[in-house]
Amino acid sequence: MGRFGALIEIRSSRFSMKRVLSRMLVASGLMLGASVISSSFAAEGAAAAAKPDATKGAQLFDQGDASRGIVACASCHGAGGNSSIPVNPNLAAQPHEYLAKQLADFQTKQGADKPARNGAGGNPTPMTAMAQNLTPEDMSNVALYLAQQPLKEPATAGQEDLVELGRKIWRGGLPERNVPACASCHSANGAGLPAQYPRLAGQFPAYLEEQLKLFRSGDRANNPVMQEIADRMSDTDIKAVADYAAGLR
Repeated sequence: MGRFGALIEIRSSRFSMKRVLSRMLVASGLMLGASVISSSFAAEGAAAAAKPDATKGAQLFDQGDASRGIVACASCHGAGGNSSIPVNPNLAAQPHEYLAKQLADFQTKQGADKPARNGAGGNPTPMTAMAQNLTPEDMSNVALYLAQQPLKEPATAGQEDLVELGRKIWRGGLPERNVPACASCHSANGAGLPAQYPRLAGQFPAYLEEQLKLFRSGDRANNPVMQEIADRMSDTDIKAVADYAAGLR
């Protein structure tokens, strides 16, 4: 073949290898692109499936689901989440994310002996049984429905002798005991902050008082920050700020 012919053959072989490698890279790129696109569509599909449905939430809230042992929420919490019974809190206008989390915290998780939210003495609350058969989708749907409802029947304050103390704690906290101002998280008017802190304005004072005491005792163990804050408050502090919050609008 000679030296010149051998050189041509080597160059030809290198060119063929480059073509093969180039085709392999293109094919790999196409496969990767297809994989990314497929993953993207899958993620979008999952997100779409997880989007809460207020219409379904309204149906479950108003009618329950007898086939799954789910009682209508309205039977205790009133139409549109406006309760007329102080022991059952107003749920209307609460942040969607907050409500969904609370419903989940009433459930006993796998491997646990009790839920994160309990009643006095660590005993189950009525909500333990009510929430147990709800799916994450159910909870999200009901929560979204309630978040869209106006609070039509807010509770009122009634402890005139505790107004000043309640206002002091709400606006400025109790610095000497490291109790922060309630308004710093729940807002000045008690409307709360979406996705973070619940609405306390117009809530029944007896219910708020009970929850603060449950935080203090550790029976409600689904918010370590509130447990620490309530632990530094006296019964009088709790009663005063609970009553003040109920009167906010």
